[in-house]
Amino acid sequence: MAASHSSFLISDPPAIAEAKQAQRTRCLAVLKTRPAGVDATLCARLAETLLATECPHIACVWPLPHEIDLRPLCHQLSTAGRHVLLPETPPRGQPLTFRLWTPQTPMLRGRFGTQVPDGPILTPDLVLVPLLGFDRTGNRLGYGGGYYDRTLASLPTVRSVGYALAAQEVDQLPTGPYDQPLSCLVTERETLHFD
Repeated sequence: MAASHSSFLISDPPAIAEAKQAQRTRCLAVLKTRPAGVDATLCARLAETLLATECPHIACVWPLPHEIDLRPLCHQLSTAGRHVLLPETPPRGQPLTFRLWTPQTPMLRGRFGTQVPDGPILTPDLVLVPLLGFDRTGNRLGYGGGYYDRTLASLPTVRSVGYALAAQEVDQLPTGPYDQPLSCLVTERETLHFD
């Protein structure tokens, strides 16, 4: 039986952690210096992908200042009748929970500068996964807290759709024992399917 991924003491082996950190620095710089207008292009491609699914409960992301702005996508999905869920960040070592968002839902301050809707907790059918880097085998490089890896491990039947700029692609990402691969990844240029 595999070791639990719920403990905050579990992390990547030192060599993998060091290799990931080097990639994070480069990929974060790419994200922060992206060209104007690319967020709208990526949102349009994501909307096309997500609205083609039968998934009624879609977990999105409310952006931090440097991240791709998915708020227009949240509005579009809500208008199309999908239930938009946004993550609530728990203490380290726990999976995310997701709360229902509508354009009328008040937003509350969450952990790490995030915004959380004041709505009921629901389980998503599909999770949009933010990332700093990706490779063409479905691996993603996150921020290092392990929240999405724990969440995806706790929801094994849920589709995971990463989103990123094409420039965030890495030839091959180092992977640790708890990294969860993506089902699909959407960039402003293409959609990659891994399952």
